[in-house]
Amino acid sequence: GVFKAMDAVQAITGAKQMNALGFCIGGALLSCALAVEKVKRKNRVASLTLLTTMLEYTDVGEIGVYLDEKFVANKEAELQGGTVMDGKELATTFASLRANDLIWFFVVNNYLKGKTPDAFDLLYWNSDSTNLPGCMYAWYLRNTYWEDNLVKPGKLEICGTPLDLGKVSLPTYILAAREDHIVPWHTAFGSLKHLKGDNTFVLAASGHIAGVVNPVSKNKRSYWIDGPQTGSAHDWLASAEERPGSWWSNWSQWLAGQGGKAVAAPSELGNNGHPPIEAAPGSYVKVRAH
Repeated sequence: GVFKAMDAVQAITGAKQMNALGFCIGGALLSCALAVEKVKRKNRVASLTLLTTMLEYTDVGEIGVYLDEKFVANKEAELQGGTVMDGKELATTFASLRANDLIWFFVVNNYLKGKTPDAFDLLYWNSDSTNLPGCMYAWYLRNTYWEDNLVKPGKLEICGTPLDLGKVSLPTYILAAREDHIVPWHTAFGSLKHLKGDNTFVLAASGHIAGVVNPVSKNKRSYWIDGPQTGSAHDWLASAEERPGSWWSNWSQWLAGQGGKAVAAPSELGNNGHPPIEAAPGSYVKVRAH
């Protein structure tokens, strides 16, 4: 999937290189793809941005209470033969990590008090879960969360190529969120020692979603930059500079230094080989997993 997306970008834009961004598990998939590209001597990506992404799984946070060998093995057996991992089950699991806010708040106010919940776009997004291919979920569960194999050079094979994240030597912008209960920020900080390029680490205030989706126009919260990358995550934070507002401004400045000159936006979407399918946002994003 990552390689096909890169192919489409190059075919439509005609650019030799692109700046790539991955969010959460998407960041891990993207990092793996770039490690494979490096072995194949392809140089299609100029820079990498990882948003709330874990590459090492030494401390997965509160979700670790659910994990043991029996659980992983049972999931592998359950999800054989083309079965789909129900997005509702995933949503329930993650909601349980913040039960007071994401479960009991609504039980009390909606069920007991009869109040209609206020519209909240981020919470709606958070509850819009996605079904996953069962074999993909089972593979990811064992090889990342349980056995931490992504950061073991040569342990895994992707597209016939031994995986070594140390091959990724691009300028990389790593963003973590200080109150993230899905990707603990100190674990995201650990990515620095596995990627060998010119790495920048930034810590945003708030959690997994609100820490990332923070428009500059709102000027909310704050972020931390420029701590030392050689020590622990907490050493980094102790020396980092806190700045008010959104991290988007910092990322925009960083990204401007990774690309070529600005050009006029195309007047039409896609090309003959990749025509637009339908008007944005598309029907797929409107489909509910449950």
